[in-house]
Amino acid sequence: MKITTPASAGTMESGDIMIEIESGEQQSVEVVLKSSVANEFGKQIIATIRGAVEEFGLEYAVINAVDKGALDCTIRARVFAACQRATGSDAFDWGKRA
Repeated sequence: MKITTPASAGTMESGDIMIEIESGEQQSVEVVLKSSVANEFGKQIIATIRGAVEEFGLEYAVINAVDKGALDCTIRARVFAACQRATGSDAFDWGKRA
């Protein structure tokens, strides 16, 4: 799938994450993370974001994430929502996700 428009999902509230996604120039997924817990959990947060993007089917994107203590399930939900908005796709099967 391709990104057709920049999109975002999430809030800046405690326990949430703001995901902004746009098309990238390189054929990779670039993640820029801002988080007060980046030293402790940054690698896990980035891995969760990359995994969700890959699962959605995007091959390249630039993702800016501002974490406010979100759990993995929240991170995945925000990434899926932003990807869906960015691609204009409603084909994502939410029912198969845990």
